[in-house]
Order: sequence, then C-alpha cells, then structure tokens
Amino acid sequence: MAIQVRPLGDRVIVKALPKEEKTKGGVILPDSAKEKPQQGEVIAVGTGKILENGTKVPMEVKVGDKVLYGKYSGTDIKLDGEEYLIVKESEILGIIE
Repeated sequence: MAIQVRPLGDRVIVKALPKEEKTKGGVILPDSAKEKPQQGEVIAVGTGKILENGTKVPMEVKVGDKVLYGKYSGTDIKLDGEEYLIVKESEILGIIE
C-alpha cells in the first residue's frame, strides 16, 4: 500500500488493526461501545529524531511492523477515505513479533 504522506522526524503513520466486533460471550458490540484499537501496522516512518547536538537517531520501527501504542496516543487523520494515526516513535510501546 503506497501512501502519499511522509512523516517528519521521529513520527510514524500507523493503520489501526481491526478490533473484535464480538465479546467472548458472543455479544456484538455497536461502534459506540468499541474501544479505540491499540495495535496497528506501520505504514510510513520519518527519517529519525535529531538530537540537540545535530546527531540523527535512526528509527527502530520500520514499514510493515505490527506495533502496540497507548490508548490516547497520536493524532487521527483521514487520507483517501482511510483512517490513520500519526504518533511519535516514543509513543509506540512495543513491536509485536
């Protein structure tokens, strides 16, 4: 999937992975009752964080990584009808292996 936006610095664009629409007991949840997903796939990454001394720190995540992020992290955006999240790399809690 090619996206036409390149995040700056240490920012990452993530597409949320779909959340279960049923509870374990089989109850179907309406959209208003669903929690915001906390897992996603990295779609695009910036070039890395630049420290005060001018050194560039390379990104640890790469396109295609499945990641965990905080419930209220980042900024929601909509591109070409698809919803994405832009987060700083520091808001990513881990990579799912």
